[in-house]
Amino acid sequence: MTSEKFRSGMVALVGKPNVGKSTLINALLGWKFSIVSPKPQTTRRCTRYVITRESEGQVVFIDTPGLHKALHLLGKAMEKQLCEVMEKVDLICYITDARTQSLGAEDDIMIERMKKNSSAPVVLVINKIDLVRDPLEAKERLVALYGERIDIKAVVLLSALTGDGVEELLSTVIGMLPEGGLLYPPEYVGDFTEKFVAEEIIREKILEETEQEVPHSVAVVIEEFKSPEEYPDRNSLFIRADIYVERQGQKGILIGKGGRMLKKIGQKAREEIEKQFGYPVYLDLWVKVRPGWRNSERELKRMGYL
Repeated sequence: MTSEKFRSGMVALVGKPNVGKSTLINALLGWKFSIVSPKPQTTRRCTRYVITRESEGQVVFIDTPGLHKALHLLGKAMEKQLCEVMEKVDLICYITDARTQSLGAEDDIMIERMKKNSSAPVVLVINKIDLVRDPLEAKERLVALYGERIDIKAVVLLSALTGDGVEELLSTVIGMLPEGGLLYPPEYVGDFTEKFVAEEIIREKILEETEQEVPHSVAVVIEEFKSPEEYPDRNSLFIRADIYVERQGQKGILIGKGGRMLKKIGQKAREEIEKQFGYPVYLDLWVKVRPGWRNSERELKRMGYL
């Protein structure tokens, strides 16, 4: 794996919210590692996912948050993470929706950060081609739109949802990376833990089940995680997780009448966690109010955002 033709490097997946970055990560890996939701700010941390192709290359994809104008400390922390990633990567995949007709404020923010923090070449990734009648027309339109602002080195059309074009993207990316050896062991898949995956699954189910008022104010912190691998006397995974919101009214929404909403969230999260980890799960959820947690340095550090 260390021949002259072997290539390796870090690749940032960037783009405005809801263009399908996390769905693309799951398509590239062939399994659901990153949570997906139509609501903005689903991705809050820059997470690394590693794909190794024997005799070809190793790609470290970094899933990044979609940028808004930062209105609180959490938003500023997300922006800081993104800028730091851009400084280090060998390549940037700028992901856009094939239905895009014009560039908006979120594109402006992202492009400004790219120009300020990175000199890496850019691949324009046109996602969701399954939702347009003429993908080639979409390509022509978007190359013209983004080409005025970005020096595009390659263009890939794909649908992260159906998988069409995903393999082409991986081949294109590997071919554009510098020659070099392995950055991580071949079996390594990412810098996330089982606990992190479980937290993200719980948060995903909250996003799926609640209205717009709640998702931005929700954080999930697992306080206890006891798996059969760590505790051989156990035959099931025990998880106790705290769900944090900023207002009492949001707590009421999450719990629901007679506790029905929390039960529904818990059931869906438990089923997904069992599917991921392969053993029975006992999931104990608690909803707590932390006013202004998104602006609290202490809380953000405790929750792992700083």
